[in-house]
Amino acid sequence: MKEFAYRRATQVRDALTAVAEHAGARYLAGGTNLVDLMKGGVEAPTRLVDIRQLQLDGVRDAPDGGLVIGATTTNSDAAAHPEVRRRFPALTQAILAGASGQLRNMATVGGNLLQRTRCGYFADLSQPCNKRVPGSGCSALAGVHHNHAVLGRSEHCVATHPSDMAVALAAFDAVVHYETLDGAGEIPLSRFYLPVGERPDLETALPPGALITAVALPGSAVNPRSRYRKVRERASYAFATVSVAAALDIRDGVVRDVRIALGGVASRPWRAHSAEAVLRHTRPTTDRFRIAAEAELDAAEPLPGNGYKVTLARNLIGAVLGELAGTENDR
Repeated sequence: MKEFAYRRATQVRDALTAVAEHAGARYLAGGTNLVDLMKGGVEAPTRLVDIRQLQLDGVRDAPDGGLVIGATTTNSDAAAHPEVRRRFPALTQAILAGASGQLRNMATVGGNLLQRTRCGYFADLSQPCNKRVPGSGCSALAGVHHNHAVLGRSEHCVATHPSDMAVALAAFDAVVHYETLDGAGEIPLSRFYLPVGERPDLETALPPGALITAVALPGSAVNPRSRYRKVRERASYAFATVSVAAALDIRDGVVRDVRIALGGVASRPWRAHSAEAVLRHTRPTTDRFRIAAEAELDAAEPLPGNGYKVTLARNLIGAVLGELAGTENDR
């Protein structure tokens, strides 16, 4: 690990200034991803600005009936909060599926959104990686890519986004709030992550030096009938092969609203808009769930070694929606 300066901030303005005045500075919260990457030489910040003492933690009600979760709230506290569990159960389930208790006790909500891909080539300094060194190439295209992207990928990067929490947040139309030296701002999560394109190293739409302060979940997205399901390569904690966050609002036997987001299949949490459009204002049947999943996955472009993900995603979407609708045993 390369030497770096360290500064502990006690006010948001102090943190913003400390990052702005020092080229190569980074914010440090839980450090569960950043410090690992520093140890491996993937990240080499010249200064770490510790933000854990900022008053940015906690969960509070929003005026519209939703919730606001502070950026330095630990994953454990967010998952355990009674209102998160009641209004957005899929979010609690996603966080609990994401890591061990020890990691959840350190990791923060803001940091979770900014974690980097777990692609093995990204972490291997001996291999080309456009996400790590722009223009160097993508080793995964011709290498080991069985667990890589099948949606929204490009010839420049096929890595997947690692966050479980972000998948649930995408389903619930979350909004990311941030501060800069020029003032506050917000970005819907649907626009927070950039398409992979030609510059996979550019991952989010955050302005330079911006500090995430909170994540808001709108009242219009509240749905106690929601679920997060994750398929992984081992029973203990592992990153998603495919995951689904879904919510169903069924009234008088008709789907009035539906929310579906996928994880493990793209460079960012993938909102399944095509599948949602197929399901709205229809009866929730097993066949309809299958048609909706196929409509979404028509756009998939699997690599030679990961076409199984398309089948897995289709089946998982149907299974989760079936559980929510009570049709999982229909034939």
